[in-house]
Amino acid sequence: MPTPEVLMRSRYTAFVLNQTGYLLDTWHTTTRPAQLPPDLDTQWASLVIVAAPPPSGTTGSVHFRAFFRDSVGWHVLEEVSRFCFEEGRWWYLDGEPRVERLKPRRNERCLCGSGRKLKVCCGE
Repeated sequence: MPTPEVLMRSRYTAFVLNQTGYLLDTWHTTTRPAQLPPDLDTQWASLVIVAAPPPSGTTGSVHFRAFFRDSVGWHVLEEVSRFCFEEGRWWYLDGEPRVERLKPRRNERCLCGSGRKLKVCCGE
């Protein structure tokens, strides 16, 4: 991956597709968990990159928000992820995720980013 932002976007896609193998393969060995169980209950809706400053040498970061829905309702996951460049590629190191439950109203714009009202798009 050419930048931490590109790696972050590919990892988000892996979460959407529940590709735990890819997530583990892009996680740095010093912080990677032994396993990552599949999460079939989470429906990822959209990713917003808040900030992705140019890397500084072999370190980089990406501040993002990811919107998702599970059996409880809508949430936003916000994190500043840290990355390192080793062996000719970028690796995800870690981040401090913060999850907040959202309570969107039916007539608000959908959290998936479609621009449509929630009630006619992803529903409640």
